[in-house]
Amino acid sequence: MSTVAENTILVSEKAKAKVVQLMQDADIANDQSYFLRVGVVGGGCSGLSYKLDFDNEIKPMDQVFEDNGVKVVTDLKSFLYLVNTELDFSDGLNGKGFYFNNPNASRSCGCGESFAV
Repeated sequence: MSTVAENTILVSEKAKAKVVQLMQDADIANDQSYFLRVGVVGGGCSGLSYKLDFDNEIKPMDQVFEDNGVKVVTDLKSFLYLVNTELDFSDGLNGKGFYFNNPNASRSCGCGESFAV
């Protein structure tokens, strides 16, 4: 039986594969100082939007996680919205891209890029 860590950010197998590919495309895959920065910003049709980027600078209040071999960093304010969220990736006909399975969201928009709590 496997246990799921509480108060973390999770990364699916599909998301991991896409992150690795994007890091290789950006020529930063072999640089251990780079990680995936996940954040929440105001905006979007539901009030809050997700933000993803590669970064190599950890700030004083950042929260650092590793799941499925992917180092994920978020600021403390964003983490309050992202606790136990899973980052996933879809390459299906209904849309291609990263999406978040966020148990904290009370609603999300049709495009899946914004949410409310």
